[in-house]
Amino acid sequence: MADGIRVKDLNAWFGDVHVLHGIGLAIAPKAVTAIIGPSGCGKSTFIRCLNRMHEVVPGARVSGTVLVEGEDLYAPGVDPVEVRRKIGMVFQKANPFPTMSVFDNVAAGLRLAGVRNRAMLNDAVERALTHAALWDEVKDRLDRPGSSLSGGQQQRLCIARALAVGPEVLLMDEPCSALDPIATAKIEELILELRKDLTIVIVTHNMQQAARVSEATGFFLLGELVEFGVTRALFTNPRDTRTEDYITGRFG
Repeated sequence: MADGIRVKDLNAWFGDVHVLHGIGLAIAPKAVTAIIGPSGCGKSTFIRCLNRMHEVVPGARVSGTVLVEGEDLYAPGVDPVEVRRKIGMVFQKANPFPTMSVFDNVAAGLRLAGVRNRAMLNDAVERALTHAALWDEVKDRLDRPGSSLSGGQQQRLCIARALAVGPEVLLMDEPCSALDPIATAKIEELILELRKDLTIVIVTHNMQQAARVSEATGFFLLGELVEFGVTRALFTNPRDTRTEDYITGRFG
């Protein structure tokens, strides 16, 4: 991904409610971009627009342009299923398929794509679990239910499931909000490792987390992108007083 993601004049609605207003920014390839802001400001809606998940909500719609490698994801004829394969997503609450084994959780996307060869599935599952820093912990219990793992392991299992189909981009919506500090640290270490190969966008309420893992940060407020720039500069010398008020705890 030489070009990363370019978003131009992105607007989103839930029915008649206009929730994103003219968002424009460039997300660098093979780097971590953090999205911060108070609850209800449009952060999650924004990243759901980046892989066309927003439109699965009845009555939701989008206008504007999302370019990945120069191709508009919202152009006529673009297959949203293919978009979501290239742009994977990990949600706030770990959501392994509860009746499936660890192995089958990771292999699910590959099987949907038509992969049936057991050796190929074995290799892909081991590679994805290794990539998600989980293989050593689960290699002897691949047949156990995914729901039998700890919360932090379940979240890494969901990351492995997203990685198994070979995405170019990984979207993470508050991936650590339900985790304890030790599990959070493991996920953060994993993010720093994955950015060598993937473009990562992470929504987080935790400003310290944004400062630790991201190169660039965007601050959203009331559906608008107030400020976007290099993380260190945004936190130490914000250009907009609203950004300063938020990161110093005056509101939010």
